[in-house]
Amino acid sequence: MKRKLQVFISSTYLDLMDERQAAVSAILKAGHIPAGMELFTAGDRSQLDTINSWIDESDVYMLILGGRYGAVEPTSNISYTELEFDYAASQNKPMFAVVIKDEALESKIRSHGSDFSEKENPKELRLFRTKVLSKISSFFEDTKDIKLCVHETLADYSSNRELSGWVSGSEIVDSKPLMEEINKLSTENSELKEKVAQLEHRLITIPAPTKDDSAKLEEIKDALQQTNITLPKTVTEDGEEFEITLLSAFDIAKEPLITGVTNRSGMSDYHRFIFFNISPKLQIYGLVDNEKVAGVQYRRCYVTPLGLRFLAYLEKTKLKDQ
Repeated sequence: MKRKLQVFISSTYLDLMDERQAAVSAILKAGHIPAGMELFTAGDRSQLDTINSWIDESDVYMLILGGRYGAVEPTSNISYTELEFDYAASQNKPMFAVVIKDEALESKIRSHGSDFSEKENPKELRLFRTKVLSKISSFFEDTKDIKLCVHETLADYSSNRELSGWVSGSEIVDSKPLMEEINKLSTENSELKEKVAQLEHRLITIPAPTKDDSAKLEEIKDALQQTNITLPKTVTEDGEEFEITLLSAFDIAKEPLITGVTNRSGMSDYHRFIFFNISPKLQIYGLVDNEKVAGVQYRRCYVTPLGLRFLAYLEKTKLKDQ
């Protein structure tokens, strides 16, 4: 059966009308169903509940992030766009995002005026952008990039059998014989479960030992301290090679790694060294991971949840040593 996935499109509205229309067109051309809340006016909490219901009913969540943070919900002081993103993430909704490139945004502001840039909440927009880029995302310069990203991403999601999607009624076959067989198997399964439960009740279960998190982080710290890497003269301030520990290198490169470093063309020598030299070594310890960026050819390395805990542990250790 051919499934149509419902894709919820989230974005600010007036500054991204062309981009939204490009996404809608690409979704329809791919044979799927676009959904969005652009006909609603931000500012009503009950409306947010309605939006969340639409996200629940959709198969995929898509975010288009431009140069505006958007209308802010008064209780939380968080924009409705970010609240939608956070809700989709909390529900483990399959999601992807396209983020405008800095140079494309500057060109847009020059062409259309300052209404396309954030004036009231630039810090909040910057933090939101960092959060978005830590998940599956890609950059766009124009609407062609958005269409390409939609096409490639939905092609991947269409092969995911766990997504229910929408199916035409004409394609649904008579399921009565199948349901009878399922009911029979369900009854047999229930009987087997009851027997297993009776056997398990007689067993004495011993809880698995818990590993001290700080001990694990200290072990990783020791390993990184014992590993040395040579910084090439192309990335040092004085143009001379010198050796530092992998621990120091991670501490120095933490900010770009938290945001994510991609191996795109034109990357700086500093980011190239992080991507090809520092990141693979940290990946051995589970502190950094590497993934393909949807819609483009390059890959991105970024700090894992374990890596974030480790960096927090390092900061805590520094404060104790002061």
